[in-house]
Amino acid sequence: MPLLASDRAGRGEPLLLLHGIGSTRDDFAALLPELAEHFDVLSVDLPGHGASEVGTWPPTVAGLTDAVEADLDARGLHRVHVLGNSLGGRIGIELAARRRARSLVALSPSGLGLPAERLHQGLLMATTRHLTRALRPLLGTLAGTPAGRTALLGGMRARPWEASETEALAMRGGFADATGFWSMLWWAVLRDVPTGLHRVECPVTLAQGALDMVGAGQTPRYLALIPGSRFHLLPAAGHAPQSDAADAILTLVRDTAGRAGTRTGGPVRT
Repeated sequence: MPLLASDRAGRGEPLLLLHGIGSTRDDFAALLPELAEHFDVLSVDLPGHGASEVGTWPPTVAGLTDAVEADLDARGLHRVHVLGNSLGGRIGIELAARRRARSLVALSPSGLGLPAERLHQGLLMATTRHLTRALRPLLGTLAGTPAGRTALLGGMRARPWEASETEALAMRGGFADATGFWSMLWWAVLRDVPTGLHRVECPVTLAQGALDMVGAGQTPRYLALIPGSRFHLLPAAGHAPQSDAADAILTLVRDTAGRAGTRTGGPVRT
């Protein structure tokens, strides 16, 4: 299988960035330059998103994690720090359970939604898919204006007008053009039930935007399942808070990576 499409920058310990369903590696554009000052940052397009081939069937969390692991192996990377959002955060949790993560910051990870929450999330994702495909010829124009970015990212960010054009265009390579979107939504989001989380040994920080209208109450539920995990609420931030709370996320990544190699106590909320 070919390598996942990626950007790589910086020096230091390796840090893997994993976006959510319906997006691409450009979702981390606001964070990449400063992260690269501290880490060797690898930001990838998940299978079927952006410039990455599908290559995984069925696209369960386990299957997607297999693809990410194979990509790490091909690059000679054994254990990496991980920053993931939504489905990317869930894959990060799976990497941690497989002991491929040195540390993990998971932003609004999927996986622990109640039936009504999964229905809500599925409807939102499906609606966004249909709208972005219908608007695809206009996405470049919309991404270039604050009003257009608000229309495109309003369900994902709390302050979408502050996002960059690059971040907004991630919707084109994700929701509009993602190959196998429906099967991934079904297998990796709606049907996913996490198991084996007691095997996680690395430092884990769970974070969620206070204005997250997509992930509902899933994130704090992981505290009881992941040993030593910590929870951090991001004020005035949405489901994909990369530009809503860039400084706070940068601090969480550095602090969590700094705890690597140590065992934390019980769950901590901040």
